[in-house]
Amino acid sequence: MVKKKATPKKSPATKANQGQTVATSVKSGGRNIDIDVRFITSFLTDLLNIPSPTGNTHQASHFVRETMANLKLDTRFNTKGSLIATWQGKASSRPRAMTAHVDTLGGMVKEILPSGRVRLNRIGGLPWTAAEGENVSITTESGKVYRGTLQVQKASVHVHTREVVEGQPRTDDTMEVRIDARTTSADETRQLGIEVGDFIALDPRVEVTDTGFIRSRFLDDKASVACIVGACKALLDAGLRPSQRLTILISINEEIGHGASTGIPHDAKELLVVDMAVVGPGQNSTEFTVGICAKDREGPYHLDMRRSLTALAQSAGIPYKVDIYPYYGSDGASALLAGGDLMVGLVGPGVEASHSYERTHKDALIATTRLLVEYMLS
Repeated sequence: MVKKKATPKKSPATKANQGQTVATSVKSGGRNIDIDVRFITSFLTDLLNIPSPTGNTHQASHFVRETMANLKLDTRFNTKGSLIATWQGKASSRPRAMTAHVDTLGGMVKEILPSGRVRLNRIGGLPWTAAEGENVSITTESGKVYRGTLQVQKASVHVHTREVVEGQPRTDDTMEVRIDARTTSADETRQLGIEVGDFIALDPRVEVTDTGFIRSRFLDDKASVACIVGACKALLDAGLRPSQRLTILISINEEIGHGASTGIPHDAKELLVVDMAVVGPGQNSTEFTVGICAKDREGPYHLDMRRSLTALAQSAGIPYKVDIYPYYGSDGASALLAGGDLMVGLVGPGVEASHSYERTHKDALIATTRLLVEYMLS
């Protein structure tokens, strides 16, 4: 039982226009199954608005656990802190696992500057060019939260000229957080309770448009978590359960490379990683489809599993794209490198501008959720 309710923290920039779509009804095995689009979108919006940089994911993990508990799934946290849900299937002859991650990019206070501002050390692959000008929250050891803005040192064209502002490099040494508090020295900042090691979270800026797009930071990989939860709800609402025992791992360390190194049962034969599909020039993926990954930077995914996923999408008429992500890694690699004797596949909603200010579409969430349902029942 969840002891403490996790309440999503709403960003001042959040606009949650949920649109008109309520549910999409699909047939699987001769049965009607409703994909509750409004539920998925609302859950995703709430989850996006909970800060969860790697290392400080407690509130987000508890929010997911509470939702899964409401769906009557058995949940627990392992020692590492990852959330594990177990769903007994019709059989357990070939147990399966499914994973997505709730941790995001972010930072920590690295240095308190003589000006009273702070430098940060990045968590995960956050590009400075994508983070410049973003509002942030600094959480102190005592739990107090200070607001601020991440910007380049020489930010004003009226002080430094446009040429200087535009020409200076964006590096660990030139990017800093301007704190929204009266501080002009390192001592004054420390008196606020801010210290080296405090977590820094970027505002997600969630917006759901009336055209079905969802714009936000950290759709990677909270959109996939929403699809998993939505697929579970769809089956439960239809009175169905997976064909095989299913373990769902919501990992908390994917952005630093070891999310699924623990938490996958030793007897699992298959692992389906649910993580975003890469959308951009040269990619086959789109914001309106589910991506099925053939290969990422760690190598090809299991061919038999990829063919099975493709066949499921084709049979159910689910819009999909097979693609290769050359600069991308997933929790599939961490599970295999930890010694997992598994067939591993990867699917996920198409996300544009990954690790920047990202965007996807409800159609991609629906397509991904549908494929997860088909996989669970297959």
